[in-house]
Formats: sequence, C-alpha cells, structure tokens
Amino acid sequence: MKPMALHCGIEIGDVALASCSDAQLQAIKQAIYERGVAVFRDQDFTPRDHIAFAKRWDGIDVNAYFPLDPAFPEIALVKKAPDQRTNIGGAWHTDHSYDPVPAMGSILVARELPPTGGDTLFAHMGAAYDALSDDLKARIEGLEAFHTADHVYSQGGVYAGTDQAGELRGQDVTTGAVHPVVIRHPQTGRKLLYVNAAFTLHFVGQSREESLPLLMELTSAALAADNQCRLEWEAGTVAIWDNRTTWHNAMNDYHGHAREMHRITLTGETLAA
Repeated sequence: MKPMALHCGIEIGDVALASCSDAQLQAIKQAIYERGVAVFRDQDFTPRDHIAFAKRWDGIDVNAYFPLDPAFPEIALVKKAPDQRTNIGGAWHTDHSYDPVPAMGSILVARELPPTGGDTLFAHMGAAYDALSDDLKARIEGLEAFHTADHVYSQGGVYAGTDQAGELRGQDVTTGAVHPVVIRHPQTGRKLLYVNAAFTLHFVGQSREESLPLLMELTSAALAADNQCRLEWEAGTVAIWDNRTTWHNAMNDYHGHAREMHRITLTGETLAA
C-alpha cells in the first residue's frame, strides 16, 4: 500500500479485485475508511466483475440521474463525448448527501480515457475537520444542514441548460435530507466534516443567505492542499472511495476527447453526530 498524499488516498498493488479473498476485501475496506479513496491499477474487471464485487461489499444504490448501462443497469455511465463541453461531477461534492441514508461510496472503473486530463481530485474530510480552529469547531458543534440535488438535476437546474441535459434522467425527482455538520465515521469513529459545496444549501434554522458565509469558510478550509490527493487515470484503473470521508471533483480539461467511466454506488447507513 502506497499513500497518494499526506492525508488522502492510497494505491493498493498486488491484488486482483475480481478474485480477491475475504481477508483482502476487509483490508481494502479498512484502508478506504481511513484514507478516503483507494486506487487499483492494471485490473481485469468486466462489468460482471464490477457488479459481483459491489455485491460482496454491500448493497447497490442505483443512481437516479445518470444514464445506465442497458445490459447492466446497476452500472451508471459517467461520460462525456468529444463534442460536449460539460462534464458530470465537475465541482467539489460528495455523492448522495441529499439522500436520508447517503451512499457509502462508489466503485469507478475507467473504460475510455482521453490522451491527457480527466484526473479526479479528492479531499479528506477527517483531515479537514482536524485542521479547523478550535473556534470554528465550536461554531459548528451541534449544527445540522439541509442537502438537496434539486437545483442541480431538476428541469430548471444546473445541468438543464448544458449539453449533458439530454442524457440525464430524474428531472422530476425530489430530494432533501438533514445531516449533522460533523459526523462520526460509522466504522472508524473519526470525526468528519459533512457539508459540501454542491448539495449543502443551508444550516437548519438559517436561510441560504445567512448560511453562506460559514459554508464558504468551511469549504475553503476543507480544500487546503494538505487535505487533497489527485488521481491520474490509466487504462485498467479502478478507484473506490468513501463518500463520508471524502469530497471529489472530476477535472474537465480534455475537450475534444471522449471519457467514459462506469460507476456503481454502494449502499450506506444513517449518519450520526
């Protein structure tokens, strides 16, 4: 196992995900819970392998918005065509925070990559919380926040006016959930900052306008360079991340080239302060 950065990410070698043992799977899970994201290179990982591995981990949450693989509907297609300008996930966020029971994480498989670009950035929310000042920790203690994706995926949302609109689903889906601003990781017990710039709209009991200064302060603190790692994709790369522990951001710097990733989202559990 090789750390990708100071606090975030780990590359795990000498393991074939499609045939890993139960003991290897448990070690992989623990590494992801602690480091936020694990990267595996040179994997022979078919769609059937992808689904079978996800079922070994836990349940599968089918994404309400992304196009699905017609042959394997458990797999969401995260793709951008050469003539498209907008990508999916091109802003800092954590998946499914808008659900009452947020997804645990995702297994993302590289299927088609541009010659260069298309990296994914991750930020560790345990390291982010630890680095907050004592004053800021006191200000957010006991706070809850409202999360939703309606402003992103609805008919009048962020993607509606882009060249991704025709392929996305779920424009009539309504979402909304309240979560603690500081949670404890269900497996490690570590304190984590649990807001994100994409889906967290306001603190409970405050308006959007009242909430923005503190949300922006937390976002800025969370994205300190020491909290981040960068994944450079290669053919045969699989990444698995923990949505409770990390934010991520898909870079949109490969215009004129196709990029297609296959994603399975893993069922999570209720989050507690």
